[in-house]
Amino acid sequence: MGWLDDVLGRRGDRDSARTPAPGAPREVPTSAEILQAVAAVQERVDREAPGVVSARVQHIGVTLEHMAPNLDRMGTASLEAHTVVATATSYLPEAVNAYLRLPRGFADRRAVTDGKTALMLLVDQLDLLAATVGKISDAVARQDANALIAHGMFLEEKFGGSSLAIAPDLPTPAQGQEQGHQAGDTGATGSADTAEEGRG
Repeated sequence: MGWLDDVLGRRGDRDSARTPAPGAPREVPTSAEILQAVAAVQERVDREAPGVVSARVQHIGVTLEHMAPNLDRMGTASLEAHTVVATATSYLPEAVNAYLRLPRGFADRRAVTDGKTALMLLVDQLDLLAATVGKISDAVARQDANALIAHGMFLEEKFGGSSLAIAPDLPTPAQGQEQGHQAGDTGATGSADTAEEGRG
């Protein structure tokens, strides 16, 4: 076996090690990796695309950033989680890359379909992605709000009528001290009156 065969053999071994076996589960990106993917797109459009594109990518990134604390617990099997991952790692970069591959003059001024330029088509796609991610963000927030409501109902049911609840007519410590002072003053006044009557 020659040196070329050795090199190709070692390269093949490395490629096999990097390529997952058929049917093996794909590694799911973490929330940090998802945000990094969007940040990479943002960095590129800031350099190479018009402001209308950069602003829309930024809007998507901000929405995903607000969702970041929930991304890791959404569950990989949920449609929402799949959509978020696909948006950040596939839909968004593919749309932007397809636009950036075109010459700027052609992309921004030449109508390609239905009277729309490639720039207009990209803006439409980014708006659709932003709306989709926004709906998912609202749904996740609603789930958290419902969990908070349910927890409040649980606490009310468990402790609302409990004997552990403080009776509303019990005096506070400050009120108790004030009443004690008043009682002491009354006792002192009574003693003085009794002494005065004795001298009389």
